[in-house]
Amino acid sequence: AVVSTQSTGDGKRRIAQLADNTRYFRSELRKRGYIIYGDSASPVIPMILFTLANICAFARECLNRGLASVIVAFPATTMLGARARFCISASHTREHLDRTLQILEELDPIIGLKMSAHRPTSTVRDFIRHFFTRSGKDTRAVD
Repeated sequence: AVVSTQSTGDGKRRIAQLADNTRYFRSELRKRGYIIYGDSASPVIPMILFTLANICAFARECLNRGLASVIVAFPATTMLGARARFCISASHTREHLDRTLQILEELDPIIGLKMSAHRPTSTVRDFIRHFFTRSGKDTRAVD
């Protein structure tokens, strides 16, 4: 296959849209009290779920609402490091992202997805540092 070296602007537009979608979704998760990880510019957004029971309930309830979920738990994480991963795309619309946020808000009272309505307190940050440090690498939540 031959790839054109001339930019049509579509690639730049998609990169800008991906960055916008990522910023929006991350800020909405954080504002609503979910604990998220990863680089602030990364379109892969891990959200902490803590336990295997939460992971199972989250996956089942998301599927029941038509939302595909990517979940990761022990042994790929620490025992209490279970998480969902949101993979943001430039193709996602604001409606897609808002619907996902709406589903999370529906699930929170059922599963208990939020640790805080605001930024994690120092107690929660200490808990996270203690349980989510693997092999000397700190995997703290992004402020």
